[in-house]
Amino acid sequence: MTTLSVVIPARNEGENIAALVRAIDAALQAHQPFEIIVVDDGSTDDTAARVRAMGLAHVRLLRHPVSAGQSAAVHSGVLAARAPLICTLDGDGQNPPEELPRLIAPLLADAAGLVGLVAGQRVKRQDTWSKKLASRLANALRGWMLQDGTRDTGCGLKAFRRDAFLALPYFNHMHRYLPALFARDGWQVAHVDVSHRPRGAGASNYSNLQRALVGAVDLLGVAWLLRRRKKAKPLPEDTDV
Repeated sequence: MTTLSVVIPARNEGENIAALVRAIDAALQAHQPFEIIVVDDGSTDDTAARVRAMGLAHVRLLRHPVSAGQSAAVHSGVLAARAPLICTLDGDGQNPPEELPRLIAPLLADAAGLVGLVAGQRVKRQDTWSKKLASRLANALRGWMLQDGTRDTGCGLKAFRRDAFLALPYFNHMHRYLPALFARDGWQVAHVDVSHRPRGAGASNYSNLQRALVGAVDLLGVAWLLRRRKKAKPLPEDTDV
């Protein structure tokens, strides 16, 4: 039985994907059997061909015919996953796979089943100053409005329970609000500081302006979802009736 599924959203990451898969294999040797699901989000390069050329039985390839965004790619990967626990990381290689065992650990140690999400938080980010500044401002505004206790929701390194994730309301860009959404459903959220690397090849698929424009609308929508959450759950059934 597959115990862990690693989902990689990737768009035009042909120069990075093979090395990333090999690094994941090396990092998770103690967690076999696991699977790796690469979700090619409408790439126009040879990302899919590079994955097929590896010929690895535990690596699965999903393809979106057009680019639908990172959240859609993650959602498609989780739907297809065969394991109860999911890890995600970005396809550009900036999230070190060596951090994956540290993300899984709180879920494996959670005998009570209370932790739903483990969120990575980047330290010493290897990005441009403009991207770091934009991210800091966005995280500060999000944290103030949602009170989600997370300083870096944009980090692609996350681990969570598959069933809990699929119970969340889906919307585009939801991957940036997972701590607030998991907490909304009553799950505990753990945080792990993780390292960060410079992009090895290729270029980012998003600009600061794009993120700012969609982020303003998304933030208001998530705040509405939190206010409208279900506020009671049924007690255990009375078997003496």
